[in-house]
Amino acid sequence: MDNRRTFLKTAAVFTAASYQRVLGANDRVRIAGIGTANRGTLLLGLALKCPGVELVAVCDVYGPHRKALKEKLAPAADEFGDHRQVLDRKDIDAVVVATPDHWHVPITIDAVEAGKDVYVEKPVGHSIEDGERLLETMAGNKQIVQVGYQQRSWPHFQAAREYVASGKLGKITLVLASWYQDYNRTRANVPQFDVSQLDWKRFLGSAPDQPFVPLRYQRWRWFWDFGGGHLTDLYSHYGDVIHWCMDSYSPISAQAMGSRHVMPEYECPDAIIASYEYPGFNVVHTGALNCVLEAGNIVFRGGNAMMKLNRDGFAVYEERTVPYEKTFLPEPVTSMKSAADGTPFHMQNFVDSVRSRKPPNAGVENAVASARAAHLGNLAYRRGARIEA
Repeated sequence: MDNRRTFLKTAAVFTAASYQRVLGANDRVRIAGIGTANRGTLLLGLALKCPGVELVAVCDVYGPHRKALKEKLAPAADEFGDHRQVLDRKDIDAVVVATPDHWHVPITIDAVEAGKDVYVEKPVGHSIEDGERLLETMAGNKQIVQVGYQQRSWPHFQAAREYVASGKLGKITLVLASWYQDYNRTRANVPQFDVSQLDWKRFLGSAPDQPFVPLRYQRWRWFWDFGGGHLTDLYSHYGDVIHWCMDSYSPISAQAMGSRHVMPEYECPDAIIASYEYPGFNVVHTGALNCVLEAGNIVFRGGNAMMKLNRDGFAVYEERTVPYEKTFLPEPVTSMKSAADGTPFHMQNFVDSVRSRKPPNAGVENAVASARAAHLGNLAYRRGARIEA
């Protein structure tokens, strides 16, 4: 185990260092941002830290978002309110898409058909059908599409995946996932928007026509027309990690139950339990919006050992090392802490793929499978029935 621990630490250093290398330093990658609110600003800022990247255009349905991002990151960038105007530009190599979920696939399809590479936030698709349309579009298409499952570029998640694949945990029959966030702390902080500078009809896109409501615009993740709540916004990240680690991408069935106990103003449940059956193992996810202790975790329960994995690192605990049915954990036999957030690694991997034309770490096929699992859970919840996949 000492050798294994040394290997994991060395691998983490090597992996982190490898992302600092410049591939084709003289080849500038000219990008545009589509969706320029909080997440879009973060992603574009990370993209600009990659050597040789230039932000030349920003696009958002809300003018103040565009202007704030330009002022912060790229004063000379051109502004657009319609993503199609961005895609008409011949001097743009790639786009970074950080819109609400219901726009992810339409914009990605438009972009790859216009010959642009794409970094798009998860989930890829607001429905199972969305994902199928994207797979059809990408069949034979040579454009690079990186989906925002940054765990796949995060060194300690990569090392954890290796450990699970080694078989040292033994037979894994149960994987537990959880994610808790405290929305009460920002519940009253819904800003006022200047509707004269908002293209609400374009924001709606494929969603049913409806009047502008600030809460639905600001907290779109929790309304069915635009997002999918816990399962697409949070579990989807760890569902992707579970697929990757277990090398199993298609659940047999899904069940879910949930309620709006503390956030009745939302449509999606603020507390949820979803369970999935896969060939040979089961997955259970729990989530709530009124608490944050432990945040998000994945626990792989194997016959030989248990792994607890999260964004801070991972630890492995051997079975049969504490008295029977005692509740404390032994000292881990191996562990690894996270050195940093994984998103910068993920963005650099995207830029590297744009230059090299090698597949990115989080490609479309696996990402569609992860989104599909989240959508199956939401279908089970909304129908109140077990869904056979």
